[in-house]
Amino acid sequence: MNAAAFEREVEANLVNILRVSGMEYISLVAEKNRDIVGHILFTPVELEGDNSVTKLIGLSTIAVKPHLQKQGIGSRLIEQGIECCKSEGYDAIFVIGHPNYYPRFGFLPSVDYNFVSEYDVPDDVFMVLELNKGCLKEKQGKIKYHEAFSSV
Repeated sequence: MNAAAFEREVEANLVNILRVSGMEYISLVAEKNRDIVGHILFTPVELEGDNSVTKLIGLSTIAVKPHLQKQGIGSRLIEQGIECCKSEGYDAIFVIGHPNYYPRFGFLPSVDYNFVSEYDVPDDVFMVLELNKGCLKEKQGKIKYHEAFSSV
């Protein structure tokens, strides 16, 4: 499913590595007529040097079958994923993504909160959504992803 949506194997390989890594994650699928047509995966991220109990997660991948894209499936997966992250007690979600797409779900540039990605990405594509309002107020620094992200 991920390989079809991205027209390459990199994202599919990443999802497989993360699934077998032993880490906790949130994974949701969208179905249509008993066929999986979409998938979203959230994996924990960490604030470098932070030892607090703040729970941070990253929207790692989202994929929708190409012929069904731009029909709201991805939006519904994101909305449901945000609700799952809230119910699992996560305080904030980080994403590297399109700056014109993710703000509709409440994501804001992470640089506004004094956070940067461990990856060299433009400021406007690294965003954050506070699920627990104010939880990031006294924090700043570099957000790190699972080592699998660097291996694919």
